[in-house]
Amino acid sequence: MGSFSFAVCVSLMLLVMVVAIPFELPKNGRRIGRLHRWWDPLIRSPVDRDDESEDKDGVRWAVLVAGSNGYGNYRHQADVCHAYQILKRGGLKDENIVVFMYDDIAKSELNPRPGVIINHPNGSDVYAGVPKDYTGEHVTAANLYAVLLGDKSAVKGGSGKIVDSKPNDRIFLYYSDHGGPGVLGMPNMPFLYAKDFIEVLKKKHAAGTYKEMVLYIEACESGSVFEGMMPEDLNIYVTTASNAEESSWGTYCPGMDPPPPPEYITCLGDLYSVAWMEDSESHNLKKETIKQQYEKVKERTSNFNNYNAGSHVMEYGSKEIKPEKVYLYQGFDPATANLSANKIAFAHVEVVNQRDADLLFLWERYKELADNSLEKAKLRKEITDTMLHRKHLDGSVDAIGVFLFGPTKGSSVLNSVREPGLPLVDDWDCLKSTVRLFELHCGSLTQYGMKHMRAFANICNNGVSRDAMEEAFMAACNERKREEYTAANRGFSA
Repeated sequence: MGSFSFAVCVSLMLLVMVVAIPFELPKNGRRIGRLHRWWDPLIRSPVDRDDESEDKDGVRWAVLVAGSNGYGNYRHQADVCHAYQILKRGGLKDENIVVFMYDDIAKSELNPRPGVIINHPNGSDVYAGVPKDYTGEHVTAANLYAVLLGDKSAVKGGSGKIVDSKPNDRIFLYYSDHGGPGVLGMPNMPFLYAKDFIEVLKKKHAAGTYKEMVLYIEACESGSVFEGMMPEDLNIYVTTASNAEESSWGTYCPGMDPPPPPEYITCLGDLYSVAWMEDSESHNLKKETIKQQYEKVKERTSNFNNYNAGSHVMEYGSKEIKPEKVYLYQGFDPATANLSANKIAFAHVEVVNQRDADLLFLWERYKELADNSLEKAKLRKEITDTMLHRKHLDGSVDAIGVFLFGPTKGSSVLNSVREPGLPLVDDWDCLKSTVRLFELHCGSLTQYGMKHMRAFANICNNGVSRDAMEEAFMAACNERKREEYTAANRGFSA
């Protein structure tokens, strides 16, 4: 009996000693920030546990970028304004949200609701209250890099607001615009090039000024910006609207189902963008994980596996972030407290290729104007010039392929796609100099011409000399074309 009592006493003493020693559980190699003891009544999985305490010591930051201008690109600024409203309702403060948008849509003479921007056929105004941090000429790749790095001295113009984040903070970046292989558009030249952007992300990580980052990227060929480029050890998770070789899609356009209000002559949103935003508004983001949102957005952006009118949503970077709750990046709207995690279905929508959305806009304007009016004649010329310039770009690149690689191999060489996991080009400086040389002789690429970035990359990958390039560019784009399609008033893309 005595020996039994002694054993019980010893066991109890050991138990007290064990429970008094706290220990920390690793979460995918990263510090959790709270202590767990072995006697916790519930051992939570990364998906099911309450992440509330992980958020107490950190700040949520957001960078929202609309990379275009012009009423024909209404949807990009509408996307960004809508994203702001979601984050604002989620509790993010204006001081922690940095907005890049040209800001020429809301007050455009073409806007049927002056001062109002909508992102859904039945949507309310998403423009009200949006910070005007970087607008007009200040929407540049250089300013975006400076903002992300928290380098106030490098910012040129604008509000001067930067991501002044600390080691325990989380950052959400959303970008919406045109893109091309290896590049994302900006309303002011040059474009955002993949290598430059990835280097900025690496610098941000090396500075130790964030805990985790999530990027949502809407653009054609947006996967090419990260394919073979994005490290997996930066604590940054990325999803893109399309893979490395396909277009993304505009939606809520005139003549489509569902259509915008009848007075609108432009697309209101982009398929991938409205997919993630309408998903966020339809669910309790304290319950929904990044993985769940990715899967839902992937399904909807494919237009339910109709890839003739949809695209492949891709993911890159630190995928161990996926089990975390969406609210850690987008905040939590109390109005969604009783909504499910992720069970709401969305219907098919009609779409238009991003690169054809501007033509759709011009056509809708043309139909509205009175026959034989001076304005209609001007618009007819604008449509004609747009089509001729597209034909000029396509024909020039085709001719360059023939001059450099011969009539039987030219097209296949310029359009070849590298193996998955390889970057678009080995020498990004070569790509930039090739683009500048082309634009010097053949005129501005424009948003449409961004699709030819793969051709220029393949010229570099095949080791073509600068002299041979210039000879081919001059032959393809004669003097008359150079005068007609000068790049002087647009600036260079690289």
